Amino acid sequence: MPIDFLLPALLVVLLIFMFWSSRRRMQKQKLEQEQKARETVPGAEVLLQGGLYGTIVAFDPDNLDQPALVEIAPGVEIKVHSQAILRVVTATEDDELEADEEHDDADDATVDEVEQTPAVDAEPDADGTTAPKA
Repeated sequence: MPIDFLLPALLVVLLIFMFWSSRRRMQKQKLEQEQKARETVPGAEVLLQGGLYGTIVAFDPDNLDQPALVEIAPGVEIKVHSQAILRVVTATEDDELEADEEHDDADDATVDEVEQTPAVDAEPDADGTTAPKA
């Protein structure tokens, strides 16, 4: 008889765990959305869903149906849906992007500066080994 109660008890425990984890995840998402809404102000650097970086020119957090104006280049403003703003880029993320670009530039310069050594002609000796010509 104890095994008859084990299966329903296990089912109840699993349902409680699913409810608890779902609720916790929803609370976390709500906090992230509220933080994003506080940080999304004109002048903030943002990353858009399509991978474009830009600066917010106009944004109305109370009316999310109204498009936001984002400047992606000097003098180039685009209208995007408010949900197209993926996240606000913090200073540390911006610094990481610049560091990656500098690292890539340094790699390119290193490749250009590498000296090519002339090829050494080698002839097989009588015993079959190769030795460079003098």
